[in-house]
Amino acid sequence: MCPMENVENAVHDIARRAKTAALSLATAPRGIKDAVLNSMADAIIRDSDAIIAANAVDLDRERAGGMNDGLLDRLALNADRLKAIADAMREVASLPDPVGDMVRGSTLANGLKLLQVRVPMGVVGMIYEARPNVTADAAALALKSGNAVILRGGSAAASTNAVMVDTLRSALTDHDLPEDLVQTIDPLGREGGVALMKARGLVDVLIPRGGAGLISTVVNEAKVPVIETGVGNVHVFVDKRADLEIAKNIVMNSKTQRVGVCNAAETLLVHADVALPHLADVLPDLVAAGVTIHGDSTTVRSFPKLNIVPATEDDWAREYLSADLAVKVVKSFDEAVEHIRQYSTGHTEAIITKSLARSERFVNEVDSAAVIVNASTRFTDGGEFGLGAEIGISTQKLHARGPMGLAELTTTKWVVHGTGQIRG
Repeated sequence: MCPMENVENAVHDIARRAKTAALSLATAPRGIKDAVLNSMADAIIRDSDAIIAANAVDLDRERAGGMNDGLLDRLALNADRLKAIADAMREVASLPDPVGDMVRGSTLANGLKLLQVRVPMGVVGMIYEARPNVTADAAALALKSGNAVILRGGSAAASTNAVMVDTLRSALTDHDLPEDLVQTIDPLGREGGVALMKARGLVDVLIPRGGAGLISTVVNEAKVPVIETGVGNVHVFVDKRADLEIAKNIVMNSKTQRVGVCNAAETLLVHADVALPHLADVLPDLVAAGVTIHGDSTTVRSFPKLNIVPATEDDWAREYLSADLAVKVVKSFDEAVEHIRQYSTGHTEAIITKSLARSERFVNEVDSAAVIVNASTRFTDGGEFGLGAEIGISTQKLHARGPMGLAELTTTKWVVHGTGQIRG
């Protein structure tokens, strides 16, 4: 066999073991799943020194390789972040179990009783990059929703993910559940990821989480059903009816609270009627925070001392994932909405306004997974929405949209109860 055939066989074997392991959760009561998740959280804290040491290896390698600061921040773990990961697992454990929930039910005229209930997907594949927190989040959400998970975490976090996966699997065996509920194909490299994408019939759903290149590759090449998670070219629009103090706080938080995440603002649109006072107030603080401004001609001309970079067409379409922000002055509400329609990736958009009518127009006319009025774009997050840890933010429209939690990792089946009815 050629090497690729060897890799494909290895991935298929992993997927078959995952499918068998998932049967152990099909009828598992909530108490068992919750106990496992709490044990996993404890194990992450127990092994935190080993995880952080492995993470330091990954950080040193990627820093030397030129990874930008935003992605390095996503990759980095410390004691506080590991505690947050463990807390998120415990929060998932505390959430209601979606498996068995009735979506709808009815009794037909012929006496048949119909129930549509939530059931696990089965085997969930995750392909992601430079985000070791996803390793724990995906395992927690998959297990609570009754699924097995196969992880492909990428070379950037290889050392971190290897230790973390071992940690999570140890908690499974402590509860007499099969280790194959959580598996990684990282040792099989890029070829393993390709084989996972093509393992139709063995993997029930594939979720990519990362940059535009990764997501595009998975969507275009996978034979397995894919839930497309979102590249975040996120916009904040400061309307002419905005409270400018609130607007400044929201813009600063949306851009600078954490720059390397998909819900960070990448473009600021400001109505011309308030552009000069708002930009005069917020741009110096953004620059002082280390943000490079890529401005339209009005912004560049109005603030010559701020060393603003003239924006190009590419800037309006970019997800920077870095300390960069595109800024444009718009003449009207309609121009702002048209700009968003042209360049948005369908992730998150926000409007800052005191006008109820204009906020309602924005909500109705902007077609993104999350539309926010008078709050930071950083709230588009499974944890912030009360879903527990999220497995990703979907920007597609079928099955799941927006932050995906437990319910989004289930499908449904119809259960029909009869008393001998036959169809005439």
